[in-house]
Amino acid sequence: MEYRRLGRSGLQVSVLSFGSWVSFSKQINDKVADSLMGIAYDNGVNFFDNAEVYALGESEQMMGRVIKKKKWDRTSYTVSSKAFFGWRGKENKPNQTGNSRKHLVEACNEALQRLQIDYLDLFFCHRPDKNTPIEETVWAMNHLLQQGKILYWGTSEWSGVEIMEAHRVAEKYKLIGPTMEQPQYNLFERHKVEVEFNEIYKNVGLGTTIWSPLASGLLSGKYNDGIPKDSRFALQGFDWLKDRWMVDDRIKKVKKLSEYAAKLGTTTAALSIAWCIKNPHVSTAILGATKKQQLLDNLKALEVTALLTPEVMEKIEAIMKTKPASAEF
Repeated sequence: MEYRRLGRSGLQVSVLSFGSWVSFSKQINDKVADSLMGIAYDNGVNFFDNAEVYALGESEQMMGRVIKKKKWDRTSYTVSSKAFFGWRGKENKPNQTGNSRKHLVEACNEALQRLQIDYLDLFFCHRPDKNTPIEETVWAMNHLLQQGKILYWGTSEWSGVEIMEAHRVAEKYKLIGPTMEQPQYNLFERHKVEVEFNEIYKNVGLGTTIWSPLASGLLSGKYNDGIPKDSRFALQGFDWLKDRWMVDDRIKKVKKLSEYAAKLGTTTAALSIAWCIKNPHVSTAILGATKKQQLLDNLKALEVTALLTPEVMEKIEAIMKTKPASAEF
């Protein structure tokens, strides 16, 4: 396993990590989660990602049960949670969502209870909150840091301007600003990581915990000939995800990428993940596998990075044609 520093912090995270979005509770049970987390950990993965809203809290409870059973040395792994959406779904009441001090503090405490741990290594504001002053959010996160309930705080799906505003407030009041951002990044979604955040990397440093490196599975090639019954695109309530990614032009590109991956002697998924972590601004890419073989294949991305010569990278660009203008990667 390769480990990278999270932005300018001293924290080292495995370049491949394991997440629970969609899969925990909706696709897999405790036994499978236990097996997959064990395989990930045994292969050097030290970051496990979660959020209050995943399966409305059940995802964190599942991960908590697995962690308690594993009895791993707490200093050997990192766990995250994210707050914004709440976990009560349609039953959410005022103050049970957003980035107010009240919700962030209560969401942190609830996550600790569900995960059965004493502190969160990483805690994210899952989305920007237009109704809460950024000063309040930064102060709330600093409060949790001082209490020792979280070790690093960050953002997810914030714009570059919003992240820099948080840093401005932190500098003004001598507080600790966000260490990391969790954006989507893959061969179809590239602008934020490759263009928008460039000045942030240079000026204040920014760790990135990438979600959906396989574009919700599209870049694995498993949707090249339709939608498998046990896939997330087939799940009830996830039509929006299917409609977003199941586009003819994108499927055609993935089919060509699959042909090229075969020529290189690897899989579409491993090649796509390897491409993602080839970017030095990626601290870690979160895997969302639901099967043992799927996870083992994803982990092979580490070996595939050695195949990504400039010529291979150019060939991938020629197939995908998704490189943003002014991208530095």
